Amino acid sequence: MHMAKDEVDVKMEIPGAVIRQRLNFGDATGYSKISGEYFTLSAGVDTTPLFQGLNHNSCHCPHWGFVLKGQITTTDDAGGQETVKTNDLFYWPPGHNVKVDADAEIVMFSPQHEHTHVINHMIEKVTS
Repeated sequence: MHMAKDEVDVKMEIPGAVIRQRLNFGDATGYSKISGEYFTLSAGVDTTPLFQGLNHNSCHCPHWGFVLKGQITTTDDAGGQETVKTNDLFYWPPGHNVKVDADAEIVMFSPQHEHTHVINHMIEKVTS
């Protein structure tokens, strides 16, 4: 699920402030600590080889985030694809791979335990 900024409902607008809110934007039920993450990614980065060996060879951690710049396409375990770009809010459910289409910077919020496991797996892949 992703959404351009202009598609997020305006809840309040006063001089100097616009408050936008999208309800039901993913579900964090059952997760404990959340980590805040800032990723800088170059065009061409593809997580497919990095996720080899994980469940279904994909990331099974949900992420909520915002694209500061660039473009990224995710592919889910069923083969469905979705592209997010500059100024999009996004939710990536468990079971995805990521390909960077254009140099990107993103801010994400992820369940800390689950995503640390995935990041450590990626570190092992590039250092072994």
